[in-house]
Amino acid sequence: MKDISIDDFRITSKINIKDLPTQLDLKADKKELKEALREVSEALAEIQNTMYAHGKYSVLFCIQGMDTAGKDSLIREVFKEFNVRGIVAHSFKKPTALELKHDYLWRHYIALPARGKFGIFNRTHYENVLVTRVHPNYLMYENMPDITSVDDVNDTFWDKRFREINAFEKHIAENGTIIFKFFLNLSKGEQKYRLLRRLNRPDKNWKFSADDLKERKLWDKYQACYEDVLNRSSKPHAPWFNIPADDKPTARYIVARILYDTLKTYKDIKEPELPAKEKANIDVYKQQLENE
Repeated sequence: MKDISIDDFRITSKINIKDLPTQLDLKADKKELKEALREVSEALAEIQNTMYAHGKYSVLFCIQGMDTAGKDSLIREVFKEFNVRGIVAHSFKKPTALELKHDYLWRHYIALPARGKFGIFNRTHYENVLVTRVHPNYLMYENMPDITSVDDVNDTFWDKRFREINAFEKHIAENGTIIFKFFLNLSKGEQKYRLLRRLNRPDKNWKFSADDLKERKLWDKYQACYEDVLNRSSKPHAPWFNIPADDKPTARYIVARILYDTLKTYKDIKEPELPAKEKANIDVYKQQLENE
C-alpha cells in the first residue's frame, strides 16, 4: 500500500481548483483500505481518550464538499471507534428562526467543542461564503442593517465575511482548538454516477431531492466559490486539505491519516498524574478495597 504525506494534501499556496486531483490510487484494494482505516481509527480513539483526560485541547473537524461527496459516510467510518463521550457532531442546514436573530457565526460559536472533545461540523461556517454566494438572495433572511437588497452584496461584503471567518478561527486556535478543514473534492462525472445510483436503488431513493439537480446546474459557480475559499482561508493554524473523493474508502483513509499524523505531533497531550498526596497513598487505597 502506498504511503502518504500530509503535505500532499494541505493547501499552502494559491491553487486552481481544476488542478487539484479528485482521484488517488493508493495501490490497495477495498479490504486493505478498510483494515488500514480501522487501525488508524483505533489509534485516533486512543489519542482522543488521552485528550479527554488532558482537557486542554479540543479538535474542530470541518468537512465541506458538493452533494454526494460522501461527508456522512466518511464521518461514520473515521470516527466509529471513538467513545461517544468524546465526540459531538453538528450538521448545519438552513438557519432556524432563532439563529437568524443572531449574527451568522453565532450558531457555530455555540457548537464549538469543549476542551478534551472532538467537534464535527458537517457543512460548516463556510456555507456562509459558499451557498450564500451562489444564492445571495438567502442573505436577505439575515436582516442585516447594511444589506437591504441583493445589490448591496458586493466584493466588499465578501471581503468582510472572509476577514470575520479567519478571525473566528484564529481566535479559537489561539485558545486551544486544533482545526482541520477537509474539502472532499468530487468530480462532476462521479457526482452524476452517485445521483443516478440514488435514483436506481430503492434503498437509496430517500437521499435524492430534485434540488440536487438544480444545484448541479450551478456546478461551475460552486467550484469558483470553493477555489476562493481554499485560497483565502487556508492558514497555518487552520489549514484546508484537498481530499480526492471519487473513491470513498481512499478518502476516508486519507482523512484519518491526516488527523492521526497531525495529532501525534502534540507531545504535550498526555494523561494527567494523580495529585502527589493521592499517588503516595495508592497502596493504602488498594488495601482498603481488598479488606472490604
